[in-house]
Amino acid sequence: MSELKIYNSLQRQKEVFTSLYPGHVGMYVCGPTVSGESHLGHARPYITFDVVFRYLQHLGYKVRYVRNITDAGHFEEEGRAAEDKIAKGALLEKLEPMELVQKYTNLYHWAMHQFNCLEPSIEPTATGHIIEQIEMIKNIMGKGYAYEKNGSVYFDVKKYAETHDYGILSGRILDDMLETTRELEGQDEKKNKVDFALWKKAPPEHLMRWPSPWSDGFPGWHIECSAMSSKYLGKQFDIHGGGMDLQFPHHECEIAQSEVAHGEMMARYWMHNNMITINGRKMGKAYNNTIKLTEMFAGTNPLLDKPYSPMTIRFFVLQTHYRGTLDFSNEALQAAEKGLQRLWAAYEVLLKLNYDGAKGVLNEELDKQVREWCHECQEFMNDDINTAKVLANLFELAPVINSLKGGQIKMHEISEETFTLLQKTWNTYLIEILALKPETLSTDDNTLDGVMQLLIEMRKEAKSRKDYATSDKIRNQLLAVGIQLKDEKDGGVSYSIQ
Repeated sequence: MSELKIYNSLQRQKEVFTSLYPGHVGMYVCGPTVSGESHLGHARPYITFDVVFRYLQHLGYKVRYVRNITDAGHFEEEGRAAEDKIAKGALLEKLEPMELVQKYTNLYHWAMHQFNCLEPSIEPTATGHIIEQIEMIKNIMGKGYAYEKNGSVYFDVKKYAETHDYGILSGRILDDMLETTRELEGQDEKKNKVDFALWKKAPPEHLMRWPSPWSDGFPGWHIECSAMSSKYLGKQFDIHGGGMDLQFPHHECEIAQSEVAHGEMMARYWMHNNMITINGRKMGKAYNNTIKLTEMFAGTNPLLDKPYSPMTIRFFVLQTHYRGTLDFSNEALQAAEKGLQRLWAAYEVLLKLNYDGAKGVLNEELDKQVREWCHECQEFMNDDINTAKVLANLFELAPVINSLKGGQIKMHEISEETFTLLQKTWNTYLIEILALKPETLSTDDNTLDGVMQLLIEMRKEAKSRKDYATSDKIRNQLLAVGIQLKDEKDGGVSYSIQ
């Protein structure tokens, strides 16, 4: 069996994944800025890294997955005019800043639940780690790589570049950046245009502010991720993830300030998902082409022909490799909807099939092909988390399943071992790793009961092997979707829908 390989953006190549500490993985993913509602473009990184999280657990790793919440209005160094997005949004909605933050954090969590994303191990907030950010800034200043001006603190990029490779991740060249950086608010305070804010003095009208050795103000955008990742994962950890648009300036600045503070590269593997585009242009608020997730689910955006369910969107995202461009269209989403329905129809058939092929001649070619399609799923996941190829193989297997039901393929044409592998493959990849699920579970045709009996049996087998981690995982994930298991005194197991 092949080893897991990940495309490391830092080295610009696929590399065999080896964790810093055997059996354990530390993973940090940049979370949302909760100044507004999440849109379709935000769905891709969180679905992508949910699958990475699930697959690493499937491989047996104990994963600490840290995903932050940016709830302090940060200074946009490379955006449009510098602004405090949270304070601005609070004024528009007539809410307190933290009231606005809570509103959109709740909405974000709700959307992640709809997508069937697991909760991260730790979800730290920027406002909850102001002290850690101030301490890290003091560390960087003490080493001579940051300076204070008029109550604000800036990272000295030009000095850093004298002894370090600024641009190591993004491939950008400092001299070019010095020539092309736009004039933004506060540039006159800086030694160089490319210097980025570690701390900003708050103007009188700024609502979110904290005391610091330099001024009453607020942290810069980049420092929060460096401070929180090092607190929960250590000075160096395994995987840092996020959207490709974060490579510069955010991740490049994280690397610079972390190297100064800790003396080493913060993450060993950098993973970046590509964008969702509309007509070839990145989906983003700057382009006024976003579709909010609530609009996707309700079909209320003018760009939509109809509503699309969370599972259709998850399937749409996973049908393309995470590093490939994914272009939005109603046609593509409707094709995804039909594709997902085909897979679920085949899965429901598979759940009802029982092996009874003791009599008859084995079709060795078919048997070999089915086993090959099943085994390839792990090969594809090990090849840089290629969910698109896994789904392609499930589509190859779906007609085999349907033909077993319809009688076009006799059960004896595949071995019992292959039939068991077929069942295991669909449960492992469709349910556990890709985490797709039916939109509604119907009890009319015993589909729900069939699924539950299978899961109860899988949990019973895990407990008999003393694999309590898997047993607990099945119980906890069912509870997360509102189904509670109850172990009876006679050894049986019942379930109830909450």
